[in-house]
Amino acid sequence: MPARELLKFSAPRDPAQLAAFINLRVLNPEHQHWRRGIEAAVIYNRLHGDLKVPFTYRVPGGEDQEAESEGWPASLAAFPPGQWIADAKRFYARGEMDEDRIGQLEKLGMVWSHYDVAWEEGLSAARGWAEEHGHLLAPTDATHHGYQVGIWLKNQRAAARKAAEVEQLRAEGLPVGSSAGALSETRREQLEDIDASWCPSWPVTWQRCFHLVRRHLDAGEALPTEAGDVVRQGEDLGRWVQSARLGWDKLTTVQQWMCEHILGIEPAREDEKPKPRTSQADKWAMNYQAARQFYEREGHLCVPREHIERIIIDGGYGSRDGESRGGQEAREVRFGAWVGNQRSRAATLSPDRIEQLAAIGMRWA
Repeated sequence: MPARELLKFSAPRDPAQLAAFINLRVLNPEHQHWRRGIEAAVIYNRLHGDLKVPFTYRVPGGEDQEAESEGWPASLAAFPPGQWIADAKRFYARGEMDEDRIGQLEKLGMVWSHYDVAWEEGLSAARGWAEEHGHLLAPTDATHHGYQVGIWLKNQRAAARKAAEVEQLRAEGLPVGSSAGALSETRREQLEDIDASWCPSWPVTWQRCFHLVRRHLDAGEALPTEAGDVVRQGEDLGRWVQSARLGWDKLTTVQQWMCEHILGIEPAREDEKPKPRTSQADKWAMNYQAARQFYEREGHLCVPREHIERIIIDGGYGSRDGESRGGQEAREVRFGAWVGNQRSRAATLSPDRIEQLAAIGMRWA
C-alpha cells in the first residue's frame, strides 16, 4: 500500500503494514535504503554482468526518461547505485558491515578491491611462470597464458625498492613523505615464497644466469666456460661465466662469494684478460713519439707515407701487439700517413698539438 494511503487516518490500515512503514521510514530508514540499493545492484548486475557501477550513475527515470523501458522499475527512478556501491565498499573497509549484507553483495559478484584482484591475477601468473621455468627471474617480455608476467614482476621490484627506501628513511629518522606505491611486507613474502631471489640488488639478468648455471651444475654437467657452450632459456651460460670472471672486480662482494663458493668460478688470471684498447689520445701520443724520434735522427719530417718507425713504449698505451721488454714494449708505428693527416687537419688541431708538432720541425704547407 502506498505511503500516502497509510497516512490517511480516515482509511482502514493493516497493523503489520503500519509497523513495517514506521520501522522503515521512522525507526530504521537506513534499512529501506539498503533494500533499494540491493534491488538496484541486482538489476544492474543482470543488465551489465558486474557491479562496476560508475560513481555518478543514476537509475534512469523521471520526466525525461522511462525507467521501465530500460529494465528498471519506476520505484527506483533516479536512485544512485554508483554512490550506494561506493558507500558499501567504505563501510566494508571500516569493518562496519554485517556478514549478511556482505554475503548478499558477494553473491552478486562484488569485488571489494580491484587493486587486490589485480594483485591476485599477477601473483597467479607469476606462480605459474615459476613452476614452468624454475625461478621468478622472468625477462620483461615474459608472458604466462597471455598475461604479461615480466612487466608485472618489474613493477613489483620497483615497489619493493620503494618500500626499502621508505624503511631506510624511517631507520635514519628522516621524513618519509608518501609511501604510496611501496610493496607491503605481506606481498613481498608471497613472492619470496615462490622464489627467495626474485628481487636481487643487482640486475635480474645476472641473477637469472647464475640460477641457470647452478641448475646446470646440479644436473651433473661441467661448468660452461666458452661462449656458445650451453644455452638455457635463451641465455648463453658460457658467455656469462666468462663475463663474471673477466669482470670480477666489478661484482659486489656477495656476487663474488656466490660465484666462487656456489658455482666454483674464479676470477680471470692476468694473462687471460684482454689488454685494453688503445685510445685515440694514446694513438696520437705513439705517433708523435715516432715522429719526434724520426726528427731527432733525420732532422726533418719529410717522411714517406709508408714509412714504419720502431719505438719503445712504457706499456701504458694498452697495446695488443708488440714485443714486451720487462715493463716496456717495442712497437712498429706507421706514422708516415699520420704526418700527412696532421697537415691536412691543421685547422682542427688543438693549439697544444700544433705547438708540439712545430717543435719537431713540422711544415704545414
